[in-house]
Amino acid sequence: MPLPLLPLTPPPIHTVTERPRERLLRTGTVTLGDKDLVALLLGTGVRERPAVEVAADLLRRTGGIIGAARASARELAQISGIGSAGAARISAAFELGRRVVDLVHYRLSLERPDDVYRVLSSRFTGVSQELFLAAGVDIRNGLLDVVEVARGSVASVEVHPREVFRPLIRMAAAGAVLVHNHPSGDPTPSREDVELTRRMRQVGRVLGIPIVDHVIIGDRQFCSICEWLGTAIDRD
Repeated sequence: MPLPLLPLTPPPIHTVTERPRERLLRTGTVTLGDKDLVALLLGTGVRERPAVEVAADLLRRTGGIIGAARASARELAQISGIGSAGAARISAAFELGRRVVDLVHYRLSLERPDDVYRVLSSRFTGVSQELFLAAGVDIRNGLLDVVEVARGSVASVEVHPREVFRPLIRMAAAGAVLVHNHPSGDPTPSREDVELTRRMRQVGRVLGIPIVDHVIIGDRQFCSICEWLGTAIDRD
């Protein structure tokens, strides 16, 4: 029996397009183009325009990824299909990227107590209760990251070693600087501050993450517990 003749027209070939989110989860971020990454931040498109198309239009209007990074959230929101929510997400993503670059390439140094005050005192501006931070540093006392450990009352804050060292271990810190404020404005360490510092230094020695210093921030002044007490802080 003779085989049927094939039609002259080629068969329809259907291409399945993988969405950026699935491609990112399967192969990582490096395989995605700029418009794909922006589309992921947008989440959805508008009125028959998929997110990738809206993202491509944004990059075209801003002159590429560098122009988009320099644009303000208000400027981004004026582009069709972006809106205020999408503009806020994109601006936040660019700002996070800038902060990472600053930390990696222009790492701040916390070698002395005045460095700690200069870099971190602004975080306590307007804070009416005690706020406790842990700053992870590398082997040269370069700042890796700063995490909020706890917030307390006007006069005290409870801090557990687990909450201090867990993020320090995660960031592979070689050491740490503890920082908290006295809302009263007087940075003079209390007996509880000294005892907390002693306890954290003991745990730090066990974990291999030494506590380099504990700085108390007051009203335009500060005090280093380790500088104040020196080796006495390690005595029982």
